[in-house]
Amino acid sequence: MKQSIKNELFKLTHQKVTWIAPILVLILMMLTRAFTDNSEQRLLIMATYNSSEWILLALIIVGSTVLTMEYQNETILLTIYKSPSRFQVFMSKLLVLSIYNLFLHILAIIFTLLLQLTPLKAHVSWLVINKYSQILVVNMLNTTLVDLAASTLIVSLIFLSSCLIKSNSIVITVNMAIVFMGQTASSQLLLTNAKLLNFVKWNPLNMYNLTAQYYNYAVYHDTSHLSNPELLIGTLIYTLIFFVLGYYIFRKKRF
Repeated sequence: MKQSIKNELFKLTHQKVTWIAPILVLILMMLTRAFTDNSEQRLLIMATYNSSEWILLALIIVGSTVLTMEYQNETILLTIYKSPSRFQVFMSKLLVLSIYNLFLHILAIIFTLLLQLTPLKAHVSWLVINKYSQILVVNMLNTTLVDLAASTLIVSLIFLSSCLIKSNSIVITVNMAIVFMGQTASSQLLLTNAKLLNFVKWNPLNMYNLTAQYYNYAVYHDTSHLSNPELLIGTLIYTLIFFVLGYYIFRKKRF
């Protein structure tokens, strides 16, 4: 297993897109800071300047590229041949992409700290009491933990879609549509099925409200109709379901 993880890390770190993605995240965070009013600074610091959206974008591009390119080039056959089992191949890829996900979130925190040192906007004290009766820095760290759960859901979806579809561009398009249009689609689904609200509100697209609702509860709770703990539980359940389905397809797939 250790060797499989090393091999996957080698593949990931030798892709140019792996290192371009964090730069893209930083640029988008800088733009968010530059074009937002001072009145919104606390909220944006808690959300690490909307990094959750930019990290999802990076994960989709990097994860989909790394996974589907192996299928397209059929190098996955050699990877499976050298490994004791398909389960080990699947888990090593999952662990490495999860490590990359954690890496991006740590970078987002560092970028937020650095952006607070720039003179672009008014500085905000890290010790000021903010949401949930917590100081701002604790809010930021908790939001990051919540977003790790939310972004792992998209990682599971990337694995599932990559096992179903060989085309890199299609996988990226499908996942981007789900991430950036999923909340709107879920909201419309809830509005048009008001009588079935207690059932429909548990749809998987609704779980993408988790991070946004955590740092802006008043706005997003009326959209999701679920509490923060309920969204977290739903996110974890769907993540497990997508991983299990992804592995099942991967195990049965003929390359």
